[in-house]
Amino acid sequence: MFGLGRRPTPSKQAVVPQYMLDLYRMHSANGDHSARRPRSMGRHAERAASRANTIRSFHHEEAMEALASLKGKTTQQFYFNLTSVPEKELITSAELRIYRDQVMASNGSAAGHAPAGGFHRINIYEVFGLPASGGADPLVRLLDTRLVQDSLSRWESFDVSPAVSKWTSGKGRNHGFMVEVLHPGEGDGEREQRQKRHVRVSRSLHQDQDSWPQMRPLLVTYGHDGRGDSVLHTREKRQAPLRKQRRKHHHKASCKRHALYVDFSDVGWNEWIVAPPGYDAFYCHGECPFPLPDHLNATNHAVVQTLVNSVNSNIPKACCVPTELSPISLLYVDEYEKVTLKNYQDMVVDGCGCR
Repeated sequence: MFGLGRRPTPSKQAVVPQYMLDLYRMHSANGDHSARRPRSMGRHAERAASRANTIRSFHHEEAMEALASLKGKTTQQFYFNLTSVPEKELITSAELRIYRDQVMASNGSAAGHAPAGGFHRINIYEVFGLPASGGADPLVRLLDTRLVQDSLSRWESFDVSPAVSKWTSGKGRNHGFMVEVLHPGEGDGEREQRQKRHVRVSRSLHQDQDSWPQMRPLLVTYGHDGRGDSVLHTREKRQAPLRKQRRKHHHKASCKRHALYVDFSDVGWNEWIVAPPGYDAFYCHGECPFPLPDHLNATNHAVVQTLVNSVNSNIPKACCVPTELSPISLLYVDEYEKVTLKNYQDMVVDGCGCR
């Protein structure tokens, strides 16, 4: 039903990134419509989200972490496994999110940092070729760069769309990314220590293991599978008032919309659906009487079928069915334990009629 190969059975170790929860609250029709974009969300990511009906998140493969040398400088290389992205899904944009950590010394000052107001530069490279010999640098190209202030702890977002689009479309091999942190005027030893303090790219570099699951690098892809509107459009559409079905003058048993709240815990789906806990799906039920009133939105065929039924009971009456449906967004853990935010069409009954 949801385009999954099998029912997800996520482990207790599966982590839902806070950023994905923020995106859900921002875009979901079931959330707070006044919610603003997360402060850590880049402008390019906001534009990408407005065109995507599927947003996926990936943690890097820790077993494939590596230190690498680039022009004599130590950098961190890491890899994201994107093989779970369906072939039919077109990735239009991707962002690499890295947490910049301001580590404080015991006296309350920045540990080993430059004076307040200092800056450092973070460069993100695509690795598109590995060296044939052990001493050579890998082949890389610069994807994004940012000059950031030393004294701030925050998430930084980098546009890595060209590389991810190429990898997921099968036009290039995925060798991962390289992160370089530069501090003007420092030697190599000082620079390496600064990188360890400033950028959370490896579990082994940090003593605070509890925060690592939420602070580790995150790759977020924005794509569209060709079905329905974007996640953002879902939010806008569901804010519109629903067309009322109840009319005092028609028979109380005639076709109309009825309340139906689907609680995902009742059907066991709360194991893999993160949000919402349930939603108002509604359903259609009731008679399609002869003659069919205008407010039942009957098709010409339904009118004719109802007419024939009035003289021949062997022909069934027209059926009370949904005539207007709208989507909702679901945040869930898929069968590969990747957290996904997706817009699903035709989930909510907005109107009923005879067909």
